[in-house]
Amino acid sequence: MNKLIKKIVNKETISYTVAGICTTLVNLISYEILYRLGLSNLIANGLAWIIAVAFAYVVNKWNVFHSKSESSRDETVKIIKFFIARVVTLGVEQAGMYLFVEVLGIYRWFVKGALAVIVIVINYIFSKFYIFKRKKD
Repeated sequence: MNKLIKKIVNKETISYTVAGICTTLVNLISYEILYRLGLSNLIANGLAWIIAVAFAYVVNKWNVFHSKSESSRDETVKIIKFFIARVVTLGVEQAGMYLFVEVLGIYRWFVKGALAVIVIVINYIFSKFYIFKRKKD
């Protein structure tokens, strides 16, 4: 059990957790500002997502996965993969916001917080095994 915990809780997962928390804060703050400016719930959520994803790419590439690109093509592929993966989790978040806030009337911050946890886990899996995976020598 100790080995499993050490394998799961390492420098990378701790860095990713911190980056995820910071990205979530960027998302939540952007969302609230946009919502208070009069944008609808879903529009504010979508724009906050764009801001958070741009922030997350930089933080994940440099501070979590220490990913280096061999060429501009390699970098472009990583950016495209990152945004595609994030579109998938945006779909999860938007569907959740629509269902639980718009349809069921649950308080938006409860829903946003619960969805953030789910999205962070899915994003880590995409980043670790699809986007920033290390090439085998």
